[in-house]
Amino acid sequence: MFKIKNALLGSALVGAIVVSGSFGTYSWFTSETNATGEITNGILEINNGQDMDTKIIEAAGFAPSQLKYGEWLKIENTGDMDAYLKATYHQSLNADVPLNAYKIGYIAYKFSEGEVMTEDILEDSRIYLDELFNGTTNPAMQASKKIAPGVEMVVGFVEEEEIEPAAKGISGKAKLVLGDGSKDGEKHEFWQLNADQYIDLSFAIKLDEKAGNEYQGVTYSSTLNVMAKQMENGSKY
Repeated sequence: MFKIKNALLGSALVGAIVVSGSFGTYSWFTSETNATGEITNGILEINNGQDMDTKIIEAAGFAPSQLKYGEWLKIENTGDMDAYLKATYHQSLNADVPLNAYKIGYIAYKFSEGEVMTEDILEDSRIYLDELFNGTTNPAMQASKKIAPGVEMVVGFVEEEEIEPAAKGISGKAKLVLGDGSKDGEKHEFWQLNADQYIDLSFAIKLDEKAGNEYQGVTYSSTLNVMAKQMENGSKY
């Protein structure tokens, strides 16, 4: 009996060892979840960060009372962020004669994505500029207005918001601001350029009919500077 009991006890212990050893092959029920994230910085860019190849205007043999039309300049938001633009027109003469004998007008169209310049718009632009210099278009039209779905227009004379003292009626150079999108007012709102918009801009220049012989051979030079900044409070150009 003792041997039988020992044999049974031994068998039971072996079974217990086998059972306890097998617990390691089982797992508890579990569940798991994960989250990831990333931020890609936006791109604030106009004209791919490149200067415009097109000249503002070129003319030879310019004379008093003549009106010359410039080429179309494209200002395109090539980034993925909306931007405030500040457009500044610089002008100078290479002679000691009054600069204010030159009158500078401009017309600009802002197009939304999918809208393009048409022949009708081109024809109208010439009419607007002619009327501007002939006095039949109100210079106050510098406030932008919509002329078609997705198309805004502004036309007027270059506003003398900032001008160096040497340029007031005498020879020198002038810094004239067309508009600043970060400022209040309809005129400035035109210079707010969304990521899917671009501006076509053209200047016209007239030499006063009273300009005398002292203007013969004089060269008038101009540059356009357009800066962009974020549409955020406190942002700077």
